Amino acid sequence: MHIHILGVCGTFMGGIAAIAKQTGHRVTGCDANVYPPMSTQLQDQGIELVQGFDADQISLKPDLWVIGNVVTRGNPLMEAVLDRGDAHVSGPQWLAENILRRKWVLAVAGTHGKTTTSAILTWLLEDAGMQPGFLIGGVPENFGVSARASDSRFFVIEADEYDTAFFDKRSKFVHYAPKTAILNNIEFDHADIFADLAAIETQFHHFVRTIPGGGLILVNARDHALKRVLARGCWTPVERFGADDGWQIVDAGGGAFTINYLGGEQGALHWSLSGEHNRLNALAAVAAARHAGVPPAQAIASLMHFRNVRRRLEVSGTQGGVTVYDDFAHHPTAIAATIAGLREKVGNARILAVLEPRSNTMKLGALKDQLAESLAGADLVFCYGAELGWDARAALASLGARVACEQDFGVLVAVVAAQARPGDHILVMSNGGFGGIQQKLLAALADSG
Repeated sequence: MHIHILGVCGTFMGGIAAIAKQTGHRVTGCDANVYPPMSTQLQDQGIELVQGFDADQISLKPDLWVIGNVVTRGNPLMEAVLDRGDAHVSGPQWLAENILRRKWVLAVAGTHGKTTTSAILTWLLEDAGMQPGFLIGGVPENFGVSARASDSRFFVIEADEYDTAFFDKRSKFVHYAPKTAILNNIEFDHADIFADLAAIETQFHHFVRTIPGGGLILVNARDHALKRVLARGCWTPVERFGADDGWQIVDAGGGAFTINYLGGEQGALHWSLSGEHNRLNALAAVAAARHAGVPPAQAIASLMHFRNVRRRLEVSGTQGGVTVYDDFAHHPTAIAATIAGLREKVGNARILAVLEPRSNTMKLGALKDQLAESLAGADLVFCYGAELGWDARAALASLGARVACEQDFGVLVAVVAAQARPGDHILVMSNGGFGGIQQKLLAALADSG
């Protein structure tokens, strides 16, 4: 079958393209911005790409159009597809009907930690010899790709609460029908499609309704919003993590930890990833792997060989004694957790936080009042304020002389480089490319040295 994917260069739709190609389909696709690295990854797999959404692509005459949620009414190609009455489906629906059906799906949902937890869980199953298929919103370093089809009965998916398509406003995750589900947390996000936290909780309630009675839900016991969701109805056994009456990770000192379940020790490890959030991610993954048949002691041993996900406190380079990191954090809670995790690693060394508030939620200013507090753990803060609908300087004013907001990208690079000194750690946070600022900072540091 020939499928043509609209919005193919997003991480999720690009993963669907790769999986479709691996399962024998002819795959083509288009997007508004076709450029590396995603374009290169797709072309290397033999996927033909078209720049833009011109209506003349209708002449490709695929058997099926697969529509990403970036596509809206008024899109020229989409309008042509609708006018012709051609068969079309959303990405999540195609995945559910063609890949996930009859699989043991392990889905990881939540505002934060989905990508890392999905990557850890996939690795635990892989190291146990299960060879799972997967679709993750990032690139796990243990695999080097974000998606893979396999003959295994197991499939791990990052279960996103964002909407499915312009013609299906349900969250993506309602399509996946998992047997094992991790619910990490719920906070307000995606202000472009959700009016408030209650609207997000309703989508998670719908997700819970899709999980069979013979499955398992693993829930972060510390999250109050998840308690409200489960109180609305739950038809599936529940295990809790981060609680005395469930799964716990206990600091044993010297960088060692033990994992306990119902008070019984399951194993011990030295965990290379820093931050309490990552320890909870690991805990949830071990619990989910146990449900799929991996003994906890074996999963805990595998954890020590997990190599993280790209753009999660990833070192971009070191120049003149200054280390530059790349991180995907863009929500205030994730920003605070990332800074805290880096602080665990570097102790009293200075952290220079460089932030691009780029997500739709941040651009709308829905969370701007939480931003200063989330950055309080950094020694210096630099914010790129271009294209914001709100005043970044005013929002961060409580940080006083520690903060600098710049509208000009070149000036931002120069200011950060000028403030850095040997022993510092520059933490770049953005959910986009941020103009390749990591390498520009390293170059500026080299020039100043």
